[in-house]
Amino acid sequence: MAKKIGILLENRFIEKEIFYYASYFENEGFEPVFLTRLWGQEQLTFKGLEYQIEVTANHSFEDLTDEQLKDFAAVIVPAGYVADYLLYAEKPKEISPACAFIKKIMADKTIVKGFICHSLWIAAPVKEAFAGRKVTCHNNIIAHVENAGIQYVDEDVYIDDDLITARTGGHHPAFAKTILQNLRK
Repeated sequence: MAKKIGILLENRFIEKEIFYYASYFENEGFEPVFLTRLWGQEQLTFKGLEYQIEVTANHSFEDLTDEQLKDFAAVIVPAGYVADYLLYAEKPKEISPACAFIKKIMADKTIVKGFICHSLWIAAPVKEAFAGRKVTCHNNIIAHVENAGIQYVDEDVYIDDDLITARTGGHHPAFAKTILQNLRK
């Protein structure tokens, strides 16, 4: 069984959510791994939204081979502005590397995908990867989700097979528990 939990990271993450995942999954026998776009650097340090606490990531989702990806049981896109920053592409209308990564993992049923709060911003450029899926999300982005052709469900945490979503960053404990239960099925 794969033992890594990928947690995408960028600036303006919610500290208590990120620290909760790292501690919770590690205590449950998984290895939390912060993944980001490293821009050719060995590591990057990001600042949180509420307390400006710094977290360093030294793993790039861009460099993951298909073989290395098999080590990941789940990948989480957290709340805050992580998804917004990861949407960046150098050229207009180009798919960002993060969106290409999301498209790749969405096609892999062996990896549990978790999106919470505003993180489904990252879905629109690769909306075909979410075709026929149902999700919940923050009230502020329901229109974004529906405009991407994804069906919104009015729940705090929602499971659509290998896709688990949660309404707000405040739901991170229930969200993490649901991901863990899904992994242990």
